[in-house]
Amino acid sequence: MSNRHGLLGILLAALTTAAVVVPPAAAQPSDAASTMRTADGQPDISGIFTFRTLTPFQRPAALEGRDRLDTEEAAQFEAAERIRLNRDLFDPEEGARSAGYQPRAEGGVLSYNEFWYERGIELTSDKRTSLIIDPPNGRLPPMTPEAAQARRERRDYLEAHRYDSYEDRSLFDRCIMGFNSGPPMSSGAYNNNVQILQTPGYVTIVNEMVHNARIIPLDGRPHGALRQYAGDSRGRWEGNTLVVETTNFIGGQSRGTGPNMHLVERFTRIDGDTVAYEFTVTDETVYTQPYTALMPLRRTDGTLFEYACHEGNYGLTGILAGARRLERLGRPLRR
Repeated sequence: MSNRHGLLGILLAALTTAAVVVPPAAAQPSDAASTMRTADGQPDISGIFTFRTLTPFQRPAALEGRDRLDTEEAAQFEAAERIRLNRDLFDPEEGARSAGYQPRAEGGVLSYNEFWYERGIELTSDKRTSLIIDPPNGRLPPMTPEAAQARRERRDYLEAHRYDSYEDRSLFDRCIMGFNSGPPMSSGAYNNNVQILQTPGYVTIVNEMVHNARIIPLDGRPHGALRQYAGDSRGRWEGNTLVVETTNFIGGQSRGTGPNMHLVERFTRIDGDTVAYEFTVTDETVYTQPYTALMPLRRTDGTLFEYACHEGNYGLTGILAGARRLERLGRPLRR
């Protein structure tokens, strides 16, 4: 394990040579893509797509100042990442901290093997070093002092109470919201698939992860008042781009955003196999400025599979029942 991680560190260090940062070019539809239309004359962005990629959401610190890699550097980075993330190469007791997996002694579970993973195997075609394109450093903007303090307080509370109730478990543990489906969507370890369906007056976005579906009206109606975990979405066409604005979140989404998040997503058909997906997150109560990310949705054959989140059915019961059992035995809970 240490040799593999050392190789990755050497590689990343080698890629930090000075370079001029050039922002990614705006995605431009091909002539053929511009003429793709639905039966009612709207730009056709429908299909089943994958958004898996090895491009990290935020730019690694070792690649500071490098917005993209050349072909050789990208191949080296991709090869190193595939080794670093490969579950079949993890030490069964020690895990792999650099990939986010704790040792068994700290409660780490390494039962999944690589067969079950569907992460990307390469960077985006433009070899960007982050999905975030703004701020230009490819990193999430700083949190407001109030949001940072609230996050620390929430973390400290959960450290002391994470086994008290289902309400103290994450939305992911409870199978309410799903990892990569957002909104906004972002590449994860598996189930990086989405289906876009278009009917007159509506677009529906169905994520394979937790089979979440957003039905988005295009008729100009105002946002409703009901807060939802996936928010309340309204869409409109700006030329060949579908623009979706989503508000009225309950909160608890990934990356710290809260109920005041305002999300703008843009879907643009680039060619017969690709839709550019760009989104901007604004939440002045959490982040000091908005941030924007861009990634491709690439056509994939086949259909979506059901994502049955059994953790919510069995795992959550086991977690809380196990904690009550330890309490009856007078044994401390592992925090």
